[in-house]
Amino acid sequence: MNYIGSKHTLLPFIEQTYRQICDGSENVVCDLFAGTGAVGRHFKRLGLRVIANDLQYYSYVLNKAYIEINEPPAFSGLQKEYAREIAQYRTLIADPIIEVLAFASNLTRATGFITQNYSPIGSRFYYTEENAERADALRQALEIWKSQGIISSEEYFYLLCSLIEAIDQVANTASVYGAFLKKFKASALKPLTLKPLTLYNHVTNCQVFNLDANELIGQIESDILYLDPPYNHRQYGANYHVLETIASYDSPEIYGITGLRDYMRSRYCQPKAVVEAFEHLIRTARTKHILLSYNDEGLLSLEDVHRILSLRGEPRIFMQPYSRFKADSERAYKRDETIEYLHYVRVVR
Repeated sequence: MNYIGSKHTLLPFIEQTYRQICDGSENVVCDLFAGTGAVGRHFKRLGLRVIANDLQYYSYVLNKAYIEINEPPAFSGLQKEYAREIAQYRTLIADPIIEVLAFASNLTRATGFITQNYSPIGSRFYYTEENAERADALRQALEIWKSQGIISSEEYFYLLCSLIEAIDQVANTASVYGAFLKKFKASALKPLTLKPLTLYNHVTNCQVFNLDANELIGQIESDILYLDPPYNHRQYGANYHVLETIASYDSPEIYGITGLRDYMRSRYCQPKAVVEAFEHLIRTARTKHILLSYNDEGLLSLEDVHRILSLRGEPRIFMQPYSRFKADSERAYKRDETIEYLHYVRVVR
């Protein structure tokens, strides 16, 4: 996914810093503002047990799959219930996951909340009518299959994660969901197609939460606490509201040209609330190491970050230039690059 603040390109920098500060005895890392889970997935690939959390439900879905699932599910119940239908997608190289995903991608199309509100039928051009109907069909089927015990919870999140990834690829947006394009671009005209998830390592007891970070922090312990909070006023609930609705499939009340749903506003995006929220988080954390990703354009000043981290130990800073996220290629930006800071403190108090 093309995600605001994604640390995918910074993973080598984060790993290099991690190897400098740790001695090898660390086993558990907590990714408290997980987003799409890029950092948590990377640490899992390194063999660490991961605790991931995010306030957004679509993020929870992605991490339930990528962090908690270690290998592709068998889908034995689905294979038994729809043996003839799934067999239609069998190839010379038999792969049960490919067959199940092809079956799920090609269910009889249905009209539901997505079609009625986020396709041309609802006068919003986020998805073509066909792709919206494919998504509605699968979302309705997933709820039925789960309630009837045809799929397990693990299988439910695997398929839902694959849907979120796939439907983002055919979204008719510039990147985020704050607006849709007036005409369908080429990628949005491609058929919605579920693909297998890339899973890393068999690490047991990984956990994923869907809570406010400041509420969860007192309930968990880790060796490494990795923090990547929102930097500025951009609210993820607004920028990814369509994915939130598809993931939740809760038929919310929506309003405006973009079909925005109500969402919880993060304190980390509010100038008057961010300092208090961050200080509470750092004071409450039960961990050995704190790693904070924060750039030089954030609501928190570097002085505030240093002062608050100093409550737990002696802060250090690692730096690297970073190309800033651009949602609109035609908009004028003051800078093409920002400086990404990794603030570190070994907790001694």
